[in-house]
Amino acid sequence: MPRSDYDIITFDCYGTLIDWEGGIVNATLSEAARDGIKLDAASIIAAYMAEEPVVEAETYRPYRKVLTETAQRVAGVLGWQIDSSRAEFLAASVPSWKPFPDTNPALERLAQKFQLGILSNIDDDLLGATLGFFTVRFDLTITAQRMRSYKPGLPHFQEAIAQTAGKRLLHAAQSYFHDVVPARGLNIPIAWINRNGESIGEAGIEPNYHLKDLTGLADLLGA
Repeated sequence: MPRSDYDIITFDCYGTLIDWEGGIVNATLSEAARDGIKLDAASIIAAYMAEEPVVEAETYRPYRKVLTETAQRVAGVLGWQIDSSRAEFLAASVPSWKPFPDTNPALERLAQKFQLGILSNIDDDLLGATLGFFTVRFDLTITAQRMRSYKPGLPHFQEAIAQTAGKRLLHAAQSYFHDVVPARGLNIPIAWINRNGESIGEAGIEPNYHLKDLTGLADLLGA
């Protein structure tokens, strides 16, 4: 596919560029160990993926509070009771979450030929801390704090369309639920970075491109 098909590529950040599962697991295991609680990574992620969308859908609240509420609910599901002040450990850990090994090499390749952006379910200050891990500059950032909405809600995508008017936009993301479905609903071309080898979700909506990592995206776009 010729690179001239697009002018700007936007990315989901956590899960696509940043190893959010590793960050969540490491922070949760460490905090639970303080109470002598032993948990396993698969159970933590399964509980988190079940609880976080519910918390986000209830009402808009800063992502720090989403993380805190989700962490507290996850702990309860796993038989570990903590109060809300203890549950703040998860939000506090976000600035330490690292990029995937392929992230910066692929972004550096893509940045030579495209503008880059981020559409993220995050607060501005937490994203600001994360941006220090990247070796490229992003031309566009859209956060949940600014939109007062969380994906799969449409405001992130509608704002991206507005801010990139006249440019050909491609979105790239790991989450089928948060990104693939709403992007396709607005006719935004979407590259599904399916890092975990998941199946097409219940919506049955196909992404425009299906890749296993960001290296594959850079290869696809001839970067």
